[in-house]
Amino acid sequence: MSGARRREEPPHAQQHAVANGGAAARGSVWGKALRSDSAWHDKDEFLDVIYWFRQIIAVILGIIWGVVPLKGFVGIAVFCLINAGVLYLYFSSFQQIDEEEYGGTWELTKEGFMTSFALFLVVWIIFYTAIHYD
Repeated sequence: MSGARRREEPPHAQQHAVANGGAAARGSVWGKALRSDSAWHDKDEFLDVIYWFRQIIAVILGIIWGVVPLKGFVGIAVFCLINAGVLYLYFSSFQQIDEEEYGGTWELTKEGFMTSFALFLVVWIIFYTAIHYD
C-alpha cells in the first residue's frame, strides 16, 4: 500500500510543496502584519510578529543610542517606554485585536521584551564603544 502511494506522489513533489507552502506562509504572515486590522487565526503567528517587531525596534534603537551618546538610566528608560509603547499601539490601535484572547494587555506587552532588551543592550554597547571610546 505504501508503494502505491509513492507512485502516485513522488517524494520530490512532496518536498517541493512543503518548501513552497512554507515560503508562502511566511510571506502571508508579514503581509498580514503590515496590513491594518488583519484576521489572526493562529495566535502563535501574531505572537511571533510581536516578538520580531520587538527585535527590530531593539536593533534600531540600539544603533541610535550608540551613535547619539546616550548613557545610563535615561537611555534604558526611554528604550523601555518606546518599545512597550510602540508595540502597544501596534496591537491595540493598528491591528485592533482582542487582548483577552492572548491573556490580556500585559501578556502582549511583555511578549519577547527581555530578549529585545538584551539585544538592545548589546547593540547599544557595541556602537557606543566603537564610536565614542578612545
